[in-house]
Amino acid sequence: MANLTAIGHIARLASAGLVMAREGVFAGVDAELLPPIARPALGLLKLIGRKRAGIHGLSRAMEKLGPSYVKLGQFLATRPDIVSMAVARELERLQDRVAPLPREVAVKRIEAAFQAPLETVFLEFGDSVAAASIAQVHRAKVVDVAGVTRDIAVKVLRPGVERRLHRDLADMFFAAQLAEDWLPDARRLRPVQVVETLARSVRMEMDFRLEAAAADEYGENLKRDPDFRAPKIDWDHTTREVLAMEWIEGVPLSDPERLKAQGLDIARLGQKLIQSFLTHALRDGFFHADMHQGNFLVDAEGRIVALDFGIMGRLGRAERRFLAEILYGFIRRDYLRVAEVHFEAGYVPKHYRVEDFAQAVRAIGEPIHARPADQISMARLLTLLFEVTALFDMQTRTELVLLQKTMVVVEGVARKLDPHLNMWATAEPVVGEWIAENLGPKGRLEDLGAKLRDFGRALAETPAHIEQFRRAMEAIEKKQFSKLDRQVSMALWVVAAVLIWIAIRLSVR
Repeated sequence: MANLTAIGHIARLASAGLVMAREGVFAGVDAELLPPIARPALGLLKLIGRKRAGIHGLSRAMEKLGPSYVKLGQFLATRPDIVSMAVARELERLQDRVAPLPREVAVKRIEAAFQAPLETVFLEFGDSVAAASIAQVHRAKVVDVAGVTRDIAVKVLRPGVERRLHRDLADMFFAAQLAEDWLPDARRLRPVQVVETLARSVRMEMDFRLEAAAADEYGENLKRDPDFRAPKIDWDHTTREVLAMEWIEGVPLSDPERLKAQGLDIARLGQKLIQSFLTHALRDGFFHADMHQGNFLVDAEGRIVALDFGIMGRLGRAERRFLAEILYGFIRRDYLRVAEVHFEAGYVPKHYRVEDFAQAVRAIGEPIHARPADQISMARLLTLLFEVTALFDMQTRTELVLLQKTMVVVEGVARKLDPHLNMWATAEPVVGEWIAENLGPKGRLEDLGAKLRDFGRALAETPAHIEQFRRAMEAIEKKQFSKLDRQVSMALWVVAAVLIWIAIRLSVR
């Protein structure tokens, strides 16, 4: 049975390889990088493919291979540390657009999800207005409890997609394991772990309740932002296979001419997009991680409205401090502080010298500062920084790579709106305010308060821990050590007390 399963994996992977070969993906692959057993197959694949496409055929091939490979490509586009920046940029071109399924298919899916006829779920339900490989979107009307009719957007999971994704992910696991077994150089990239991460992401994306929760949390955070918002989730019409949210009328950021025609300041929109992204990453630690132009509209009030919450990023407080301090250090040209932050965060091994790392950071910062302000790319700066940190054995931090990749995309969108955007002037108010708020006296007091609360919780739990130790010691004395003298028993109690003290100390660090 295992052999038959392996044959199935190999047959489907070979079919995918032929599709990629026809698109010329293997044209530029050096046979010397592969083990001898794989070189004849590579030569054959090159014969049947386009001669000069190279990585430029990769996005076309993945679109032809279907939703699993599109998702793989979109995921790898966020990991230039694995596939290189050139491949990541090519994968950004992936257009997950397909012909919509007939309305009747979506209706059946909805009726199965709600166990009710369509007319009892929606007042009206229209044809598809957008379609991708995993889901398609319809415009519908509902009547709320107050009797008000509202327009909503309804995202419906395409039937059969879960089974297809499950099968293709199993093939990818098989290929990743082969790569780790047969290609020693591939082990450094941890392909099995990459596929596992992709599989977790896809499983979450298949449950629209989780995307709805992300959109809802994001929208709660945006209540403090007058220039940026997210659609409200309609929880009454959301299930695992159906996602319903407020219908938004607006102009996409990808259409600057229409934005201009409506009297909007598109240069200001570019600034708001960058500042909003930095605010969400630093203030909330929760940011939209798929910030291409198609995922944003501008509503009638001039607010930017985010759409599609399938890919979101999170940063802990330590990562937020790291981001703010390195950006502020570059803004102020304080390269020693940038280096110190890397060491304080534990990202660079201690056997390196801070001063040597600061020298490498200066090599990044000074050429950038020598350029006109509107030509400085913050995304390029972070890319160079991660390249340099690789020389100092800095371990890949997935959340920081996703942040960096998102910044590359959002900066590109902002510069299309305003080619002369000054990234430093745009970023400095947000970064400076966060540092003043969180790393100044007020921030230090809040940190102290958080540590005291942790200490209080640990202290409150101490009697329970002591009681547990007491019962354990009594049980041990009765069953195992009934003949031991009191000194041994006392020693065990001392060990218990020391353990409790260590736990309390750890909790306040």
